[in-house]
Amino acid sequence: MIFLSKMRKPNYFKENKIEYIDYKDVDVLKKFLTPHARIQSRKRSSAPSKSERQLALAIKRARFLGLLPYVSR
Repeated sequence: MIFLSKMRKPNYFKENKIEYIDYKDVDVLKKFLTPHARIQSRKRSSAPSKSERQLALAIKRARFLGLLPYVSR
């Protein structure tokens, strides 16, 4: 029986030494949005739960201030 280890994508925030996810850093936040401007799932983004919560809050704040779109067509 062969066991295949799960290959995890590296954590983007640890890799780039980002401790605080800032809502004003729109370029980083756009990487975690789908083409329809939805927040990517945790499986696709490979962010740990703590970073995922911070990321969601930062995206929502950026949307409220008009830095990111709510919907994209």
